[in-house]
Amino acid sequence: MALLPILHYPDPRLHKKAKPVQVVDDRIRQLVRDMAETMYDAPGIGLAATQVDVHERVVVIDLSEDRSGLIVLINPEILGSSEERKTYEEGCLSVPGVYDEVERPSAVRVRALNERGEPYEFDADGLLAVCVQHEIDHLDGKVFVQYLSQLKQTRIKTRARKSERESARA
Repeated sequence: MALLPILHYPDPRLHKKAKPVQVVDDRIRQLVRDMAETMYDAPGIGLAATQVDVHERVVVIDLSEDRSGLIVLINPEILGSSEERKTYEEGCLSVPGVYDEVERPSAVRVRALNERGEPYEFDADGLLAVCVQHEIDHLDGKVFVQYLSQLKQTRIKTRARKSERESARA
């Protein structure tokens, strides 16, 4: 297994739309293992392949405290969502140190393939629904800060570029 480098906003590669996985093979299973290890190390609760510069529709999520609840979503799609919307404070491994409120549907119905290439569906609400939507946004080339006001987006971009310059000098 390997830790993968996580892209940081405003890297333009974060806005690239991921392609569907054609075959769930050993390469994809290795990617899933590497992504899970990277997510746990970060630490985070979700990671999309786009964030590690792999533009295929693969997501890993684990909301458990003990890392026992890994959910693998290959080619995930939202089949339906609730009319009820809820606001949650979101953060992102690609936008370190930034947290802000985003309004999303409070529940979703999801279809995906597991790491064996088998299709499955599930209903998600609460934090899992937020996480699924957040990670699918990444696969579609969208970062959560794009839900925020233009002023906040500009501030976040400025801060990220400044941080990038400082770490390049270090």
